[in-house]
Amino acid sequence: MNAIRNKVQLIGNLGQDPEVVNLESGNKVAKFSIATNETYKNTKGEKITETQWHNVVVWGKLADVVEKFLLKGSEVAVEGKLIHRTYETKEGEKRYVSEVKCNELLMLGKQ
Repeated sequence: MNAIRNKVQLIGNLGQDPEVVNLESGNKVAKFSIATNETYKNTKGEKITETQWHNVVVWGKLADVVEKFLLKGSEVAVEGKLIHRTYETKEGEKRYVSEVKCNELLMLGKQ
């Protein structure tokens, strides 16, 4: 069961072009958000679509792939783990972030 602890799998579309940063260490990180949609019918029979946004972070060679091939609207499947972290703004406000640390990525649809 350890293989499925803290495992996230999502299929969605990028909301904007990825943000890619080359770090001083030589490592590369790519960040983007994806939208996942769930559609259902309410009690009146109306079709309802709910969209959830997920922040995704990709490191290393996989970040190279993201930089070269992904654009706003690209459909992807991502697999990774859920990370929660906090940071402080310049104004001293504490912020909380949840994101998916991606370790596998599959490009879907037309590229």
